[in-house]
Amino acid sequence: MKESRRLAVDGLLTALLFVSQVAIGYLPNIELVSLFVITYTLVLGKRVIPILTAFTLLEGILYGFGIWWVSYLYLWPVLAGLTWVLRKFHAPDWGYAFLSCGFGLGFGLLCSIPYLAGGFSAAFVYWTNGLSFDLIHGASNLVIALFLFRPVRQVLHYCLL
Repeated sequence: MKESRRLAVDGLLTALLFVSQVAIGYLPNIELVSLFVITYTLVLGKRVIPILTAFTLLEGILYGFGIWWVSYLYLWPVLAGLTWVLRKFHAPDWGYAFLSCGFGLGFGLLCSIPYLAGGFSAAFVYWTNGLSFDLIHGASNLVIALFLFRPVRQVLHYCLL
């Protein structure tokens, strides 16, 4: 793929991540970003990192660069890394659905890390206050990935390779 085409495709995929997040942002912890990060990683490999970087920057620009934003600097790369590891084991499609579910369940815990600056109790309170949202996040990620993982991966693979 030529460099200019690759750059354009990466920009469009970044926009898809961002627009999908903003478009359904009114739904509590229901999102498509996890699904896209997993499929982008599987189809694009290391090319996912600049896409995630641009996406995270756009989120900061739209919503502000608060302490929550610091966690986004590592959250999405962690999901991409876990996907990359799981790929090496030739996981079935449902394996990625459970990865997405687990990521949703652990999202609040991972987000609480920057709050350790205020002490363990601050991070613990932040995490426990959001447990009900993490349950919704995990369940919705599971359902979304079970139904959309294969078609999204096939479309990306067909269109990009």
